[in-house]
Amino acid sequence: MPSIVFRKGLDLKQAVAGELATAYHSSLVDAVRAEGFVRRTGRLTLYLAREFGFCYGVDRAVDYAYQTRKRFPDRRVFLTGEIIHNPEVNTRLRARGIRILKDASERETSLTPDDVVILPAFGVSIQELARLEGQGCTLVDTTCGSVLNVWKNVRRFAQDGFTSVIHGKVLHEETQATASQATATPGAHYLVVRDETQAEQVCAFIRDGRDREGLLRDFEGAGSPGFDPALHLGRIGCANQTTMLMSESLKIGEMIRQAMLDRHGAAELVHRFRAFDTICSATQERQDAVLALLNEQPVEVAIVIGGYNSSNTCNLAKICAERVRTFHIAEPSCLTSGSEIRHRPIGSPSTASVPELVTRNWLPAGLVNIGLTAGASTPNSIVGAVIERLEAVSTPA
Repeated sequence: MPSIVFRKGLDLKQAVAGELATAYHSSLVDAVRAEGFVRRTGRLTLYLAREFGFCYGVDRAVDYAYQTRKRFPDRRVFLTGEIIHNPEVNTRLRARGIRILKDASERETSLTPDDVVILPAFGVSIQELARLEGQGCTLVDTTCGSVLNVWKNVRRFAQDGFTSVIHGKVLHEETQATASQATATPGAHYLVVRDETQAEQVCAFIRDGRDREGLLRDFEGAGSPGFDPALHLGRIGCANQTTMLMSESLKIGEMIRQAMLDRHGAAELVHRFRAFDTICSATQERQDAVLALLNEQPVEVAIVIGGYNSSNTCNLAKICAERVRTFHIAEPSCLTSGSEIRHRPIGSPSTASVPELVTRNWLPAGLVNIGLTAGASTPNSIVGAVIERLEAVSTPA
């Protein structure tokens, strides 16, 4: 029997609105907004970025998950993986009886047609979707519209005979889903490029065609099955994981465009190179907002809040760290005291398993100005709790 698929909610938005507000909203954050995104308490002045926290796509995904539990109270409800990269949000969903198939405790779980499966905001691969549909599960699709836009572009690349070069993290759920879309057309290929260093290696091959084996070795697991740079880098379409650093995505696109121009000439460029800026608007707005904060306010220390495996949060921390002493924290308890903080090392891989660092004497003495932002998967409730904790640890005992 074909799967039932819900893609526009389950008509229970009002029924779960109160529960969502209690779990994820913050009157303190609302107050800081009303005060012009500035809060002064004791020796602390806090500057909040004007765009931060939950984006529309994340808010929608969480809303749909709560609606799903409400709609199917007597059925097993699963997520294919974390709905977003925020540990508190996923913990709350588990507490509501929504099970996550990638959890170690679910490895032996077999799905049945009576089960309900939620697809996360990152989306799932074509292959995983086909498997779930084949099992007859009821599906609730929360895939973000910005991700769907990337998929549209890479499918078009494939149909027109272009190899998709995707700026992203090869093990990230969104990039894996996008890669499956890039090869939906028979004979189509993709290559995932993580950063400018890897992009330069690709550009060198485009220009001179040398060291094919070295490229294949260094990009093992990052290309489509059967990918051959000598055959498949002649026509390239650039796309990206929506949560990457916008400036880096644009730089990589320009690097590849220039390499194609050098190799094939201006007359051939239109036939051999395409690029679309597929960074989502919310990611760009949060990156722009934190840059504006750093440019306009006398920030001495920056605090970036979000899951350690959240790509967009890690990129916000990277932006801040280029300008000011920065700490990426996952939750309020990371602010152990005014003299000690637990945080993720900036620049390390964006995975939840990266060990935290403990830094002492992190908070300057005397009057201090702190810049604050949060990734697109961080609810206001956590931002508000961090503000309360910052005020507590900045107060002399």
